[in-house]
Amino acid sequence: MYANISNPENSIEVRDVHKYFKVYEDKGSMLRERIINIGRNKFEKRKVLDGISFDIKKGEAVALIGRNGCGKSTTLKMLTKILRPNSGTIAEQGRISSLIELGAGFHPDLTGRENIYINASIFGIKKKEVDARLDDIISFSELEEFIDNPVRTYSSGMYMRLAFAVAINVDADILLVDEILAVGDQAFQTKCFNKLKSLKEQGLTIVLVSHALEQVEKICDRAIWIENGVIRKEGTARQICKEYLEVTEEQRVERAKFEAEQQLKKEKKLLDDDSVSEEEKKAIDQRIKNLSCREICSQCGPDARRQGSGEAVFTNVEMLSADGKKVSQFNTGDSVSIKMSYKAFDTSKHLNFVLGITRSDWLYIYGSEMRESTGSVITNKESGEVTITIKNLTLLKGEYFLDFWIQDEEEHEFDCIHSLMVMNVVENTGKDHGIMSLDHEWECS
Repeated sequence: MYANISNPENSIEVRDVHKYFKVYEDKGSMLRERIINIGRNKFEKRKVLDGISFDIKKGEAVALIGRNGCGKSTTLKMLTKILRPNSGTIAEQGRISSLIELGAGFHPDLTGRENIYINASIFGIKKKEVDARLDDIISFSELEEFIDNPVRTYSSGMYMRLAFAVAINVDADILLVDEILAVGDQAFQTKCFNKLKSLKEQGLTIVLVSHALEQVEKICDRAIWIENGVIRKEGTARQICKEYLEVTEEQRVERAKFEAEQQLKKEKKLLDDDSVSEEEKKAIDQRIKNLSCREICSQCGPDARRQGSGEAVFTNVEMLSADGKKVSQFNTGDSVSIKMSYKAFDTSKHLNFVLGITRSDWLYIYGSEMRESTGSVITNKESGEVTITIKNLTLLKGEYFLDFWIQDEEEHEFDCIHSLMVMNVVENTGKDHGIMSLDHEWECS
């Protein structure tokens, strides 16, 4: 199960590792229940890992990514020897420090200072070594004022700060990190993140499990994508994170569509129920309108809502890349086309199309009207398509919601859909800060 390294350039070698857990149907947790249910301990083997293999070189930073339950954390726990594989081998070279269960071994009635010594001993650090590092640990935790208070008086954030400070100050060759970069407030999270980057620069081998793909791209050289207990793909962190996001977005869309269809069936049944009041039916009609957003847009936002008088409606909306592919992720500077299909029930109406962009914190960023831009509106057409193309997307990294309107010239709303699309800008220019990139020049004299 645990073997010697075959290639001296590697820090970790994992070969054909399988792991399953026994899930009992009716096994009691108490002795009395076990005696009563003796002979009824039925269980199933739940496979978590199904033959994964990979190498991690010395000084390399590698991320394990994937959906919840795919086997990432189980893999990390086997690397720390908290769990053992059912078959296959794991080989490691060097001293290991783990940031998996922060604060394991802390005693609530002892002070922070006393717990530093206890927790450090778990990592194999002798008292003399702790004495030499004590000031650094306390300083990193920023708990000087509370270090001699019992840990039970600490808030959860203070507790995690101290645990992180101890774990990060261990001299190790391999550092294993599992979803712990969300400790403390934003300033302390940044401090932890910068510390990990510093350790990587010092040549430490890092294995990171995280759903924060932005952090993965900044810290890691490679990423290993685990899906249903097997390695789906591995490669550079940027490429694997990009492909993973694309697939998870497709899965989110499919799941949202399924849930909307189920909810739509329930709502339509209520409309046929004579016991439902007229006022309630009006509310149901509005909910059905909101659910219909998902029918017209594959990239529909989770909080899309719809209103309007209905003389003209959107029938499909797509967000396209420069090569015509349906996408929801862009880089700053990309070309973005948004194609809107519509149907008019009253062809005498003058149709004006409007696009609005709002950032995820509800700051309104941009709006454009077809009539103001072109000087014209659409009339005497039963259906058609309207496309707005943004040739150079100047928005910087962030999540943005797109709103759409069909109006007449007096701004009477025929169809209005808020948050119909979610657009993610994932790559900055690297030179600008804030909301958008502005064309500019610097001059010195």
